[in-house]
Amino acid sequence: MTTTLDRTANRALTPGLPARLSLTPKTTLAGRLDGAWWPRSRDLAAELPALADALEGRWDRVTRVLVNPGRWPVVPHKVAVTGHVLHVGWFTEQDPDKIILLSYTTGRCDLLVIPPETEPASATRLMTAATLPGSVLTAGALMSGEAAADRRTREVRSSEDAWETDGGAAPLPQPHPTAHPVVGARMVALPGHPGR
Repeated sequence: MTTTLDRTANRALTPGLPARLSLTPKTTLAGRLDGAWWPRSRDLAAELPALADALEGRWDRVTRVLVNPGRWPVVPHKVAVTGHVLHVGWFTEQDPDKIILLSYTTGRCDLLVIPPETEPASATRLMTAATLPGSVLTAGALMSGEAAADRRTREVRSSEDAWETDGGAAPLPQPHPTAHPVVGARMVALPGHPGR
């Protein structure tokens, strides 16, 4: 599969827009993820400032970001955000559906990254699933589960479309118009068969 990206179009979409972010409620139940992030593009330089700003109230100042380069066409070393610079690193061993944000004061925040092209209904389900307190599901497991659910939905739609284009179900057989139910019939035992 080949992907073509128009980076100039993506930059125009993101400045000034708030990050689409959902965080796990503060609780004693620790899970594998701290929430989900649904960026509007695959341009880290354009997307990270809004994410860092959105997290500052809860996670203090984010100073470092770690990503898997498989999901981001360009991974800049540094990104200017409000009042400071984020240092961006990458690891191919990291779950490609996760971003790790580090803060000197708060520690680490692991977020599911929902691909920008995801349908809103799927993104909503993923954001909800990623914010369940104490969840043991990884980012990759959540994305795989949603992909499987999406395939099932497409298969159902496809079969419904086939149903509609084929004219629906065949008509049910109708009783012959002259057939009447037998009233007052008796059961007779046949030779060699015990009667009831």
